[in-house]
Amino acid sequence: MTPEELLPLVYDELRNLALAKLASENPGQTLDATALVHEAWLRIAQAPINWNDRTHFFRTAATAMRRILVDRARARIAAKRDLGPKVDLPDFVAPIPESNLIHLNEVLEQLAAVKPEHAKVVELRFFAGMTIEETAEVMGISVNQANRMWRYSKAWLKVKMDHSKT
Repeated sequence: MTPEELLPLVYDELRNLALAKLASENPGQTLDATALVHEAWLRIAQAPINWNDRTHFFRTAATAMRRILVDRARARIAAKRDLGPKVDLPDFVAPIPESNLIHLNEVLEQLAAVKPEHAKVVELRFFAGMTIEETAEVMGISVNQANRMWRYSKAWLKVKMDHSKT
């Protein structure tokens, strides 16, 4: 049976399973049962698994839902966690003193030696004045990835610039 044929047969039961899983979660969950079922379905439908029986299928679905909820919880925790020192690089081109610009350039070259794509994000964001969306498009990456690279780079540059001042 193909995944397309199977979904209508198990959808209601998957939704009930998702409701039960979400009921045991902390309040404020941003994922509803329908979204959880759809995300879990995407994961299990792509896996080349031969289902032994109904129990095997639903155990796999429950595991997929648990992993989705855990992944989301980890992402929320990571978003709340202090990701280190914040650098005062603006999200747009702003005049900065020449000595700071030279220092930033030196440290940016160090970043480029270890993480060239991250350095490119800084160049596009800080020096070219591009938005995060424009940067992502130019680099051929997702906006989320561009944001992660931008945050990492700002923190890395801040640490290196502060360290080299002392």
